[in-house]
Amino acid sequence: MQTDKNTIVGMVLLAILFFAYFYFSNQQNAAIQAKEKHDKDSIELITQKQLKLRDTSAINKEFLKRDTADKLTAAGDFTTAALGTEQFTTVENEVIKITFSNKGGSVKGVELKKYNSSVNGKPIVLGANANDKISYNINTGNNNANAVTNLYFGQPSIIKNADGSQTVSFTIAAKNGQSLTHQYIIKPNSYLIDWNINMNGADKLLSNGNVNILWNWTTTQNEKSNLYERQMSNICFSEDNKFDYISSHNDHTLEKPAQWMSFVQQFFNTTLIAKNNFASGGVKWERSTEKDTTNTLAKIEANLQMHVPVNSQASIPMQLYYGPNDYHTLEKLNNGMDGIINLGRDVYSFVRPVNMYVIMPVFGFFAKLISNFGWAILLLTLFIRLFTAPLMYGSYLSGAKMKVLRPELDELKKKHGADQQAFAMDQMKVFREAGVNPLGGCIPALLQIPIFFALYSFFNSNISLRGESFLWSHDLSSYDVIAQLPFSIPFGFGDHISLFTITAVLTSFAISLYNIGNQPTQDNPAMKYMPYIFPFMMLFFFNRLPSALTWYYTVSNTITLLLQFVIQTYIIDHAKILAKMKETRTQPKKQSKWQERYAQVMETQKKVESMKNKNGK
Repeated sequence: MQTDKNTIVGMVLLAILFFAYFYFSNQQNAAIQAKEKHDKDSIELITQKQLKLRDTSAINKEFLKRDTADKLTAAGDFTTAALGTEQFTTVENEVIKITFSNKGGSVKGVELKKYNSSVNGKPIVLGANANDKISYNINTGNNNANAVTNLYFGQPSIIKNADGSQTVSFTIAAKNGQSLTHQYIIKPNSYLIDWNINMNGADKLLSNGNVNILWNWTTTQNEKSNLYERQMSNICFSEDNKFDYISSHNDHTLEKPAQWMSFVQQFFNTTLIAKNNFASGGVKWERSTEKDTTNTLAKIEANLQMHVPVNSQASIPMQLYYGPNDYHTLEKLNNGMDGIINLGRDVYSFVRPVNMYVIMPVFGFFAKLISNFGWAILLLTLFIRLFTAPLMYGSYLSGAKMKVLRPELDELKKKHGADQQAFAMDQMKVFREAGVNPLGGCIPALLQIPIFFALYSFFNSNISLRGESFLWSHDLSSYDVIAQLPFSIPFGFGDHISLFTITAVLTSFAISLYNIGNQPTQDNPAMKYMPYIFPFMMLFFFNRLPSALTWYYTVSNTITLLLQFVIQTYIIDHAKILAKMKETRTQPKKQSKWQERYAQVMETQKKVESMKNKNGK
């Protein structure tokens, strides 16, 4: 049978249409099946979630039921205080704003109204961390005990007193007539809060009259440098009416009755004071490490025991201090808390009287005279240099004589070459003839040491410098920053560059260069480069220090350079010194005992060296 061309084309087209229809039909069926499966899976998933929610809800209900039962059991006779909702009450005076919580009848946090955080600019709040609390246990009956911070006190009573103070009282009562009251008294313009614990039925609430205070606290960053503020933090306390502190150790056990304990940051502290003393106890604390990227400085846990007479009625008088480390504020408390201000401790305790009776009064006077603290530091520096002028002048005079002698000493050095002993003997002879004290130039350096340590303590602890700007520094109590680095340089330099540190280092380097001109030429590489090493080390040590201190050092170095230039150029007559030295050399010489012994030692050493050389040959 013959098939024409049109028939073949038609059959091909019909086949294509058939396959296309079959393909699209399968695609639609597959999509419908997939949708049905998705809907089925969704329904099944929702059903499973609903079942899980029902199970979780049941578990939560069971948990809440058990938790409620546990709380009621622990509360014992104080069942009305077992459950509740935490509510807050705010009371304030001119300097602090206190937030109280009905849970525990406690202080939840204290805002210092006159101080802002250097981190976020907001008012500083002490004690606002979730785990910050001061608690103690009471017997609640049926052989149960509970922490007061687990109990909900009633609504507070707030009374304004005639003297301007405010009394805030929280009370819980038991069904058997026992009661517990936390009474707080806030006085005008005071950072100190009176806290009285009043008990009705104390012989039942306390075991053998013992009160065990548990104090958990976390200190957090308030200053620019977390690392530096952490280093300045410590634990201070008064034990047997004597101030003490721990800084590097992790714990301390009280061996004698203690009057107060304080958790101290660089410029603020929180202190618990027992008017009738803590009988025993101890404190553990842990500084955060450098790897800690949070703003936490340290975590503290104190356990302090007190004893009260076993009577039905008992009152435990205590005080809470939330405030600045201000010397005059703490001194008025008259309980030794002014020792918290580090004006010199341990091996540097000798500078504390200098700070208390010289630096602080003088700086306070200049600060009142001139409102800008930077210029007050400049005047303080001028005062210190004027006070030390007699000693400094003698050292400058000695330096001038050394400068006159330098050509002669250089000639001696060439003459003796490597024979250091011969050179030392002849050098001593020249000094003796010229009436020069070779150690006279060391006096300025030695004199700077106690002054530096005194001012280091003073500027680190002086809260009046906090937030005070001067020139390019925005805060004299911390380092200034002219450049922030994208990385941190080790060995204490940090991630910034301080301009006041640069000026202090440069002026110190200039003094070293100036003094080199007064000394004989050095062949010893170690001695030759020594004047450059100290300014270089200063660069790393000073970069984290308060700009008040580096500014003082800059001014002091500048004054030293000016004085040396003026004295050498306009006051000291070098020709007259040379003439006097020549006259001295013509006079009969009488050695001091020290010079005689030194000459004998040098002569003996020279003979020994000579014998060694002969034996060696």
